[in-house]
Amino acid sequence: MPSLRVLHTSDWHLGISLGPYRRYPEQEAVTEEIARIADEGKVHLVLLAGDVFDTENPPAQAEEFYCRALSLLARNGRQVVVIAGNHDQPERLTAISPLAGRSGIHIVGRPQEQPSAGQGAAEARPSYLYLQGPDWPHPAVLLALPYPSEARLRSALAGLLSADREHQLTYAGAVAALWRQLGAYCRPQAVNLAVSHLYVLGAQTSDSERFLSVGGAYGVGPGVFPPGLQYIALGHLHRPQEVPGTPAPCRYSGSPLAYSFSEAGQAKSVVLVEAEPGRTARVEEISLCSGHPLVRWRATGGFAQALAWCAEGRDPGAWIDLEICAPAPLTREEEERLRELRPRLVNLRVTVTPAGSAPASRDTDYTALPLDELFAHFYRQQTGGEPDPELVRLFLELAEEPAEQERGAGHAAG
Repeated sequence: MPSLRVLHTSDWHLGISLGPYRRYPEQEAVTEEIARIADEGKVHLVLLAGDVFDTENPPAQAEEFYCRALSLLARNGRQVVVIAGNHDQPERLTAISPLAGRSGIHIVGRPQEQPSAGQGAAEARPSYLYLQGPDWPHPAVLLALPYPSEARLRSALAGLLSADREHQLTYAGAVAALWRQLGAYCRPQAVNLAVSHLYVLGAQTSDSERFLSVGGAYGVGPGVFPPGLQYIALGHLHRPQEVPGTPAPCRYSGSPLAYSFSEAGQAKSVVLVEAEPGRTARVEEISLCSGHPLVRWRATGGFAQALAWCAEGRDPGAWIDLEICAPAPLTREEEERLRELRPRLVNLRVTVTPAGSAPASRDTDYTALPLDELFAHFYRQQTGGEPDPELVRLFLELAEEPAEQERGAGHAAG
Protein backbone atom coordinates (compact mmCIF):
# COMPACT_ATOMS: atom_id res chain seq x y z
CA MET A 1 0.00 0.00 0.00
CA PRO A 2 1.46 3.41 -0.93
CA SER A 3 2.28 5.71 1.96
CA LEU A 4 1.54 9.32 2.76
CA ARG A 5 4.96 10.91 3.27
CA VAL A 6 5.22 13.56 5.99
CA LEU A 7 8.23 15.68 7.02
CA HIS A 8 8.37 16.96 10.62
CA THR A 9 10.48 19.92 11.74
CA SER A 10 10.23 22.50 14.53
CA ASP A 11 11.92 25.16 16.66
CA TRP A 12 13.52 27.25 13.94
CA HIS A 13 13.79 30.32 16.23
CA LEU A 14 14.24 32.74 13.34
CA GLY A 15 16.04 35.88 14.49
CA ILE A 16 17.93 34.16 17.31
CA SER A 17 21.42 35.29 18.29
CA LEU A 18 24.38 33.40 19.68
CA GLY A 19 26.00 36.03 21.86
CA PRO A 20 26.23 39.09 19.57
CA TYR A 21 25.97 37.04 16.38
CA ARG A 22 22.80 36.53 14.28
CA ARG A 23 22.32 33.11 12.70
CA TYR A 24 20.51 34.09 9.47
CA PRO A 25 23.05 32.61 7.00
CA GLU A 26 22.96 29.27 8.83
CA GLN A 27 19.17 29.33 9.11
CA GLU A 28 18.87 30.04 5.41
CA ALA A 29 21.20 27.14 4.59
CA VAL A 30 19.39 24.67 6.85
CA THR A 31 15.90 25.54 5.60
CA GLU A 32 17.12 25.08 2.03
CA GLU A 33 18.49 21.71 3.12
CA ILE A 34 15.13 20.76 4.67
CA ALA A 35 13.35 21.74 1.42
CA ARG A 36 15.79 19.56 -0.58
CA ILE A 37 15.07 16.62 1.73
CA ALA A 38 11.35 17.16 1.13
CA ASP A 39 11.91 17.24 -2.65
CA GLU A 40 14.10 14.13 -2.70
CA GLY A 41 11.76 12.26 -0.35
CA LYS A 42 8.68 13.11 -2.46
CA VAL A 43 7.04 14.48 0.68
CA HIS A 44 3.32 15.30 0.54
CA LEU A 45 2.97 17.27 3.79
CA VAL A 46 5.36 19.27 6.02
CA LEU A 47 4.61 19.87 9.71
CA LEU A 48 6.31 22.84 11.41
CA ALA A 49 5.62 22.30 15.12
CA GLY A 50 6.07 25.76 16.61
CA ASP A 51 8.69 28.29 17.72
CA VAL A 52 9.07 29.58 14.20
CA PHE A 53 10.41 32.84 15.67
CA ASP A 54 12.66 33.41 18.66
CA THR A 55 10.61 36.28 20.08
CA GLU A 56 7.01 37.47 19.91
CA ASN A 57 8.21 40.64 18.16
CA PRO A 58 10.79 39.32 15.68
CA PRO A 59 12.96 41.57 13.49
CA ALA A 60 11.61 42.40 10.04
CA GLN A 61 14.37 40.29 8.52
CA ALA A 62 13.12 37.24 10.43
CA GLU A 63 9.56 37.78 9.18
CA GLU A 64 10.78 38.14 5.61
CA PHE A 65 12.78 34.96 6.02
CA TYR A 66 9.68 33.15 7.39
CA CYS A 67 7.78 33.88 4.19
CA ARG A 68 10.66 32.77 1.95
CA ALA A 69 11.15 29.57 3.92
CA LEU A 70 7.48 28.61 3.72
CA SER A 71 7.57 29.19 -0.03
CA LEU A 72 10.47 26.74 -0.28
CA LEU A 73 8.63 24.10 1.74
CA ALA A 74 5.39 24.52 -0.24
CA ARG A 75 6.96 24.18 -3.67
CA ASN A 76 6.05 21.29 -6.00
CA GLY A 77 2.50 21.24 -4.66
CA ARG A 78 3.40 20.23 -1.10
CA GLN A 79 1.12 21.30 1.72
CA VAL A 80 2.47 22.78 4.94
CA VAL A 81 0.92 23.04 8.41
CA VAL A 82 2.39 25.57 10.86
CA ILE A 83 1.44 25.97 14.53
CA ALA A 84 2.52 28.57 17.09
CA GLY A 85 4.98 27.79 19.86
CA ASN A 86 5.59 29.55 23.16
CA HIS A 87 7.99 32.01 21.48
CA ASP A 88 5.52 32.93 18.73
CA GLN A 89 2.90 35.67 18.78
CA PRO A 90 -0.11 33.85 17.24
CA GLU A 91 -1.54 36.84 15.37
CA ARG A 92 1.85 37.68 13.88
CA LEU A 93 2.33 34.09 12.74
CA THR A 94 -1.08 33.90 11.06
CA ALA A 95 -0.95 37.39 9.49
CA ILE A 96 0.20 35.94 6.16
CA SER A 97 -2.66 33.40 6.01
CA PRO A 98 -4.66 35.04 3.18
CA LEU A 99 -1.69 34.72 0.83
CA ALA A 100 -0.19 31.55 2.30
CA GLY A 101 -3.45 29.65 1.87
CA ARG A 102 -3.21 29.95 -1.90
CA SER A 103 -0.01 27.89 -1.74
CA GLY A 104 -1.43 25.15 0.50
CA ILE A 105 0.01 26.57 3.73
CA HIS A 106 -2.27 26.19 6.77
CA ILE A 107 -1.49 28.11 9.98
CA VAL A 108 -2.96 27.62 13.47
CA GLY A 109 -2.14 30.24 16.09
CA ARG A 110 -4.06 29.24 19.24
CA PRO A 111 -5.65 26.11 20.72
CA GLN A 112 -9.18 25.61 19.36
CA GLU A 113 -8.62 28.31 16.76
CA GLN A 114 -10.22 27.86 13.36
CA PRO A 115 -7.24 27.09 11.08
CA SER A 116 -6.52 29.31 8.12
CA ALA A 117 -7.61 26.58 5.72
CA GLY A 118 -5.69 26.95 2.50
CA GLN A 119 -5.71 25.08 -0.78
CA GLY A 120 -6.01 21.34 -0.14
CA ALA A 121 -8.10 21.65 3.03
CA ALA A 122 -11.34 19.75 2.38
CA GLU A 123 -12.64 20.56 5.86
CA ALA A 124 -11.55 22.82 8.72
CA ARG A 125 -12.83 23.16 12.27
CA PRO A 126 -11.22 24.46 15.47
CA SER A 127 -7.78 22.78 15.77
CA TYR A 128 -8.71 20.33 13.01
CA LEU A 129 -7.98 19.99 9.30
CA TYR A 130 -8.96 17.33 6.78
CA LEU A 131 -6.34 17.53 4.03
CA GLN A 132 -6.16 16.03 0.55
CA GLY A 133 -3.85 16.48 -2.41
CA PRO A 134 -4.15 15.51 -6.06
CA ASP A 135 -1.36 12.93 -5.85
CA TRP A 136 -1.87 11.84 -2.24
CA PRO A 137 -2.42 8.11 -1.69
CA HIS A 138 -4.51 8.86 1.42
CA PRO A 139 -6.18 11.88 2.99
CA ALA A 140 -4.88 13.19 6.32
CA VAL A 141 -6.66 14.20 9.49
CA LEU A 142 -4.58 16.83 11.26
CA LEU A 143 -5.20 17.57 14.96
CA ALA A 144 -3.32 20.79 15.78
CA LEU A 145 -2.66 22.00 19.32
CA PRO A 146 -0.47 25.13 19.31
CA TYR A 147 1.36 25.99 22.52
CA PRO A 148 -1.26 25.67 25.29
CA SER A 149 -0.33 28.32 27.81
CA GLU A 150 -2.61 28.21 30.82
CA ALA A 151 -4.56 31.27 29.66
CA ARG A 152 -4.92 29.99 26.08
CA LEU A 153 -5.92 26.56 27.35
CA ARG A 154 -8.66 27.91 29.63
CA SER A 155 -9.99 30.01 26.78
CA ALA A 156 -10.04 26.98 24.48
CA LEU A 157 -11.93 24.87 27.01
CA ALA A 158 -14.48 27.57 27.89
CA GLY A 159 -16.94 26.42 25.27
CA LEU A 160 -16.33 22.71 25.75
CA LEU A 161 -16.70 22.16 29.52
CA SER A 162 -18.90 23.51 32.27
CA ALA A 163 -17.30 26.25 34.38
CA ASP A 164 -17.21 23.97 37.46
CA ARG A 165 -15.55 21.14 35.54
CA GLU A 166 -13.06 23.48 33.89
CA HIS A 167 -11.82 24.95 37.18
CA GLN A 168 -11.38 21.51 38.73
CA LEU A 169 -8.85 20.47 36.11
CA THR A 170 -5.09 20.64 36.53
CA TYR A 171 -3.03 21.86 33.58
CA ALA A 172 -2.32 18.28 32.47
CA GLY A 173 -5.99 17.41 32.94
CA ALA A 174 -7.06 20.36 30.80
CA VAL A 175 -4.67 19.34 28.00
CA ALA A 176 -5.98 15.77 28.20
CA ALA A 177 -9.58 17.03 27.98
CA LEU A 178 -8.77 18.99 24.84
CA TRP A 179 -7.06 16.00 23.21
CA ARG A 180 -10.08 13.83 24.00
CA GLN A 181 -12.27 16.33 22.19
CA LEU A 182 -9.95 16.43 19.17
CA GLY A 183 -9.62 12.64 19.09
CA ALA A 184 -13.24 12.39 17.92
CA TYR A 185 -12.12 13.74 14.52
CA CYS A 186 -9.91 10.71 13.75
CA ARG A 187 -11.09 8.72 10.72
CA PRO A 188 -10.27 5.08 10.01
CA GLN A 189 -9.82 5.68 6.26
CA ALA A 190 -7.36 8.57 6.75
CA VAL A 191 -3.83 9.02 8.09
CA ASN A 192 -4.43 10.57 11.51
CA LEU A 193 -1.73 12.98 12.65
CA ALA A 194 -1.30 15.19 15.71
CA VAL A 195 1.03 18.20 15.87
CA SER A 196 1.63 20.14 19.06
CA HIS A 197 4.09 22.32 20.95
CA LEU A 198 4.29 21.18 24.55
CA TYR A 199 6.48 19.43 27.11
CA VAL A 200 5.97 15.72 27.70
CA LEU A 201 7.32 14.69 31.08
CA GLY A 202 10.46 12.58 30.97
CA ALA A 203 11.84 14.05 27.74
CA GLN A 204 15.38 15.48 27.75
CA THR A 205 15.78 19.27 27.77
CA SER A 206 18.59 21.70 26.83
CA ASP A 207 19.65 25.12 28.16
CA SER A 208 18.34 26.85 25.04
CA GLU A 209 14.72 25.94 25.83
CA ARG A 210 13.71 29.00 27.79
CA PHE A 211 10.54 29.25 29.84
CA LEU A 212 10.10 25.55 30.60
CA SER A 213 8.27 25.46 33.92
CA VAL A 214 9.98 24.40 37.11
CA GLY A 215 8.88 21.04 38.48
CA GLY A 216 6.85 20.03 35.43
CA ALA A 217 3.77 22.07 36.33
CA TYR A 218 3.20 22.64 32.61
CA GLY A 219 4.18 19.15 31.51
CA VAL A 220 1.87 16.33 30.45
CA GLY A 221 2.22 12.56 30.58
CA PRO A 222 2.83 10.51 27.42
CA GLY A 223 -0.62 8.91 27.69
CA VAL A 224 -2.41 12.23 27.12
CA PHE A 225 -2.80 11.76 23.34
CA PRO A 226 -5.93 10.15 21.88
CA PRO A 227 -6.02 6.67 20.33
CA GLY A 228 -6.29 6.18 16.59
CA LEU A 229 -3.27 8.30 15.60
CA GLN A 230 -0.53 7.18 13.22
CA TYR A 231 2.07 9.78 14.31
CA ILE A 232 2.50 12.59 16.86
CA ALA A 233 4.78 15.50 15.83
CA LEU A 234 6.05 17.62 18.72
CA GLY A 235 7.97 20.87 19.09
CA HIS A 236 9.41 22.65 22.15
CA LEU A 237 12.51 20.59 23.00
CA HIS A 238 15.66 21.11 20.96
CA ARG A 239 17.13 17.63 21.37
CA PRO A 240 15.80 15.20 18.71
CA GLN A 241 14.23 12.29 20.56
CA GLU A 242 11.54 9.67 20.67
CA VAL A 243 8.87 9.94 23.36
CA PRO A 244 8.12 6.50 24.88
CA GLY A 245 4.75 5.46 26.27
CA THR A 246 2.57 7.29 23.72
CA PRO A 247 -0.28 5.55 21.85
CA ALA A 248 1.44 6.15 18.48
CA PRO A 249 5.02 6.87 17.35
CA CYS A 250 5.87 10.28 18.80
CA ARG A 251 8.96 12.42 18.35
CA TYR A 252 10.47 15.80 19.03
CA SER A 253 12.19 16.69 15.76
CA GLY A 254 14.45 19.08 17.69
CA SER A 255 15.83 22.37 16.45
CA PRO A 256 17.58 22.31 13.05
CA LEU A 257 20.62 24.12 14.52
CA ALA A 258 22.33 24.07 17.91
CA TYR A 259 21.24 27.23 19.73
CA SER A 260 23.22 26.96 23.00
CA PHE A 261 26.49 25.37 24.06
CA SER A 262 24.51 22.80 26.06
CA GLU A 263 23.75 21.36 22.60
CA ALA A 264 27.45 21.13 21.62
CA GLY A 265 28.06 17.86 19.78
CA GLN A 266 24.33 17.17 19.44
CA ALA A 267 23.25 15.84 16.03
CA LYS A 268 20.40 17.77 14.42
CA SER A 269 17.74 16.26 12.19
CA VAL A 270 14.25 16.23 10.72
CA VAL A 271 11.80 13.32 10.80
CA LEU A 272 10.46 11.56 7.71
CA VAL A 273 7.22 9.67 8.35
CA GLU A 274 5.60 7.12 6.04
CA ALA A 275 2.03 6.36 7.07
CA GLU A 276 -1.08 4.48 5.95
CA PRO A 277 -4.52 4.41 7.55
CA GLY A 278 -4.86 2.01 10.47
CA ARG A 279 -1.17 1.07 10.53
CA THR A 280 1.78 2.09 12.68
CA ALA A 281 3.83 4.72 10.88
CA ARG A 282 7.42 4.12 9.84
CA VAL A 283 9.70 6.84 11.16
CA GLU A 284 13.16 7.81 9.91
CA GLU A 285 15.44 10.43 11.45
CA ILE A 286 17.35 12.29 8.72
CA SER A 287 20.47 14.14 9.82
CA LEU A 288 21.08 17.78 8.90
CA CYS A 289 24.55 19.01 8.05
CA SER A 290 24.07 22.77 7.61
CA GLY A 291 25.28 25.31 10.14
CA HIS A 292 28.44 25.73 12.16
CA PRO A 293 29.10 23.38 15.10
CA LEU A 294 29.24 24.66 18.69
CA VAL A 295 32.41 23.66 20.55
CA ARG A 296 33.61 24.16 24.12
CA TRP A 297 37.31 24.73 24.81
CA ARG A 298 38.89 24.61 28.26
CA ALA A 299 42.47 25.89 28.27
CA THR A 300 44.02 24.58 31.49
CA GLY A 301 47.38 25.81 30.19
CA GLY A 302 46.29 29.43 30.45
CA PHE A 303 46.39 32.24 27.92
CA ALA A 304 49.35 30.78 25.99
CA GLN A 305 47.45 27.56 25.28
CA ALA A 306 44.30 29.42 24.22
CA LEU A 307 46.36 31.70 21.96
CA ALA A 308 47.99 28.67 20.30
CA TRP A 309 44.60 27.06 19.66
CA CYS A 310 43.28 30.22 18.05
CA ALA A 311 46.41 30.75 15.96
CA GLU A 312 46.43 27.17 14.64
CA GLY A 313 42.78 27.36 13.57
CA ARG A 314 41.53 24.60 15.83
CA ASP A 315 37.93 23.48 15.05
CA PRO A 316 37.65 25.60 11.88
CA GLY A 317 34.27 27.21 11.30
CA ALA A 318 32.93 26.41 14.77
CA TRP A 319 31.37 28.78 17.30
CA ILE A 320 33.59 28.65 20.40
CA ASP A 321 32.88 28.84 24.12
CA LEU A 322 36.32 29.35 25.71
CA GLU A 323 37.21 28.93 29.36
CA ILE A 324 40.77 29.81 30.36
CA CYS A 325 42.28 28.68 33.65
CA ALA A 326 44.82 31.33 34.65
CA PRO A 327 46.31 32.90 37.82
CA ALA A 328 44.87 36.33 36.93
CA PRO A 329 42.23 37.86 34.67
CA LEU A 330 43.23 38.58 31.07
CA THR A 331 44.27 42.05 30.03
CA ARG A 332 42.15 43.85 27.46
CA GLU A 333 44.96 43.43 24.93
CA GLU A 334 45.07 39.65 25.49
CA GLU A 335 41.32 39.32 25.05
CA GLU A 336 41.37 41.45 21.89
CA ARG A 337 44.19 39.30 20.51
CA LEU A 338 42.16 36.11 20.97
CA ARG A 339 39.07 37.62 19.37
CA GLU A 340 41.11 38.95 16.47
CA LEU A 341 42.43 35.47 15.75
CA ARG A 342 39.06 33.77 16.30
CA PRO A 343 36.09 35.73 14.86
CA ARG A 344 33.50 33.18 16.07
CA LEU A 345 34.65 33.31 19.68
CA VAL A 346 31.26 33.71 21.38
CA ASN A 347 32.05 33.35 25.09
CA LEU A 348 35.35 34.08 26.80
CA ARG A 349 35.74 33.69 30.56
CA VAL A 350 38.62 33.16 32.93
CA THR A 351 38.59 30.79 35.89
CA VAL A 352 41.19 32.27 38.23
CA THR A 353 43.43 29.62 39.77
CA PRO A 354 46.08 30.77 42.30
CA ALA A 355 49.66 30.25 41.13
CA GLY A 356 50.82 26.73 41.77
CA SER A 357 47.35 25.25 42.18
CA ALA A 358 45.64 23.00 39.69
CA PRO A 359 42.42 24.13 38.04
CA ALA A 360 39.31 22.54 39.42
CA SER A 361 37.99 19.61 37.46
CA ARG A 362 34.53 19.78 35.93
CA ASP A 363 33.84 16.66 38.01
CA THR A 364 34.76 18.30 41.34
CA ASP A 365 32.16 17.55 44.00
CA TYR A 366 31.76 21.02 45.50
CA THR A 367 29.19 19.73 47.98
CA ALA A 368 31.99 17.83 49.72
CA LEU A 369 34.06 20.97 50.38
CA PRO A 370 33.95 22.68 53.79
CA LEU A 371 31.88 25.86 53.71
CA ASP A 372 34.88 28.19 54.07
CA GLU A 373 36.70 26.52 51.14
CA LEU A 374 33.55 26.64 49.02
CA PHE A 375 33.20 30.38 49.72
CA ALA A 376 36.88 30.99 48.94
CA HIS A 377 36.52 29.10 45.62
CA PHE A 378 33.48 31.20 44.69
CA TYR A 379 35.28 34.43 45.65
CA ARG A 380 38.30 33.55 43.50
CA GLN A 381 36.05 32.83 40.48
CA GLN A 382 34.21 36.13 40.85
CA THR A 383 37.08 38.48 41.69
CA GLY A 384 40.31 36.76 40.72
CA GLY A 385 41.77 37.27 44.21
CA GLU A 386 41.85 35.64 47.64
CA PRO A 387 39.19 36.55 50.21
CA ASP A 388 40.27 38.37 53.37
CA PRO A 389 40.13 36.03 56.42
CA GLU A 390 37.80 38.50 58.16
CA LEU A 391 35.40 38.30 55.20
CA VAL A 392 35.42 34.48 55.40
CA ARG A 393 34.71 34.65 59.15
CA LEU A 394 31.80 37.03 58.60
CA PHE A 395 30.37 34.79 55.88
CA LEU A 396 30.53 31.73 58.17
CA GLU A 397 28.74 33.65 60.93
CA LEU A 398 25.95 34.68 58.56
CA ALA A 399 25.66 31.16 57.17
CA GLU A 400 25.42 29.70 60.66
CA GLU A 401 22.54 31.94 61.82
CA PRO A 402 19.73 30.17 59.85
CA ALA A 403 20.99 26.78 61.03
CA GLU A 404 20.93 27.92 64.68
CA GLN A 405 17.42 29.32 64.23
CA GLU A 406 16.28 26.04 62.72
CA ARG A 407 17.78 24.05 65.60
CA GLY A 408 16.12 26.39 68.10
CA ALA A 409 12.75 25.94 66.42
CA GLY A 410 13.22 22.18 66.53
CA HIS A 411 13.93 22.21 70.28
CA ALA A 412 10.89 24.43 70.90
CA ALA A 413 8.67 22.06 68.91
CA GLY A 414 10.03 19.09 70.89
